[in-house]
Amino acid sequence: MKTKNVWNTYGAAQLKNMERFAASYRNFLDNGKTERECVDQIVERIEEQGYRELSTVRKAGKKLKAGDKVYAVNMNKSVIMFCVGKDDLETGMNILGAHIDSPRMDVKQNPLYQSGDFVYLDTHYYGGIKKYQWVTLPLALHGVVVKKDGTTVLINIGEEADDPVFFVSDLLIHLAGEQMDKKAAKVIEGEALDIIIGNKPIKLTAAQKKAEAAKAGSDPDEEKKDPFTREILRILKEQYDIEEEDFLSAEIEVVPAGKSRDAGFDRSMILGYGHDDRVCAFSSMEAMLAIGSPKRTTCCILVDKEEIGSVGATGMRSRFFENSVAELMELCGGYRELPMRRALAASRMLSSDVSAGFDPTYASSFEKKNAAFLGHGMVFNKFTGARGKSGSNDANAEYMALIRRIMDEGKVCYQTAELGKVDLGGGGTIAYILSLYGMDVIDCGVAVLNMHAPWEAISKADLYETFRGYQAFLKSL
Repeated sequence: MKTKNVWNTYGAAQLKNMERFAASYRNFLDNGKTERECVDQIVERIEEQGYRELSTVRKAGKKLKAGDKVYAVNMNKSVIMFCVGKDDLETGMNILGAHIDSPRMDVKQNPLYQSGDFVYLDTHYYGGIKKYQWVTLPLALHGVVVKKDGTTVLINIGEEADDPVFFVSDLLIHLAGEQMDKKAAKVIEGEALDIIIGNKPIKLTAAQKKAEAAKAGSDPDEEKKDPFTREILRILKEQYDIEEEDFLSAEIEVVPAGKSRDAGFDRSMILGYGHDDRVCAFSSMEAMLAIGSPKRTTCCILVDKEEIGSVGATGMRSRFFENSVAELMELCGGYRELPMRRALAASRMLSSDVSAGFDPTYASSFEKKNAAFLGHGMVFNKFTGARGKSGSNDANAEYMALIRRIMDEGKVCYQTAELGKVDLGGGGTIAYILSLYGMDVIDCGVAVLNMHAPWEAISKADLYETFRGYQAFLKSL
């Protein structure tokens, strides 16, 4: 079965809408390189469209009615949106669920050290990456430092034209004979992914040296620090009001520096960091904002920690979703356990996550009849998992038939795919977690080239068709 190339179906008006949507997405991507930054943007955007915080509504003692829009935030790293439908909640919801974390490197809690006149920050990589892809790139630091007194210092260094950037060094080709013989997984070891942050010693005036000597006895550890580390500590204190011990309570993410770009002479693609899975998160959010007052209650879940198994208090495995539904039901007339269980089981979900785009350069890794092609619309993965569908949600045939009807009635271009050849590996999403409630769930999203690399690529046409597909699903009965 052949799929349509979306570009051949668009008229001038659709192309204009697509470009406008792509520009908005690029702005979201460039300003949301961490989960916290994504949540900040999402909350600002949805509040402009009339969404109110769930806890605020509860404290005000108000009840919700059809058409009301509410949201909840979990630890500044996850967010959930609801638009109350005309039907009773017990009849179920239409749910979109994506994640807003992406592969990266995280700065360790005791990261600062000096070696050979260079000062480094020690890192621990997050999610599945090819470690060799992260060397010799300009890198930026994003995150928060929370001090003992509770004050928070926001970190965003490396994105502006006059900001410094950071990098992981690599061995010059002239001396890399032994390195080039190593397996790709061993070319760069995890403990070698430390970023260089300085190479200049501190320079003290005569008066400063005298003052240093006078207080040497009161702070001997400070005197033992090498002059290169001391210079970095001076800069951190003067420019950011950060002490070395403040790293203990910091969350600093190391990400590629720079903005997303249109790719190709035809500007048909977007090259950027974090398409997986912020492309689906953005499309899901915008679909929620575009549908108006639905018949069935709609929900959009945007969570953290998917790249490391959806674990922890901000991942999909937490009770954040379930607790939020319980709060919603209470405000819609009264919470009871059994009706909530019925509501969850009667719900339908699109697990909004990216899929692997067919890459002709590596065609042998794909089974072409069941591959996703850039420019051919949103992608449905009936199942994911690894090899023998291990760890997979596998949507049933009845649900797949319903999805086909919804997409066809909405005139949405779509395709179906698997994540590469059967024996080569695989991947997972949050789909299986929501399926535990007994609801119908299927994975779908945007095809991506270079998935999990510092710079990933998508088609603008697929981005826009996915947005349209999410809208059609949310409106469905």
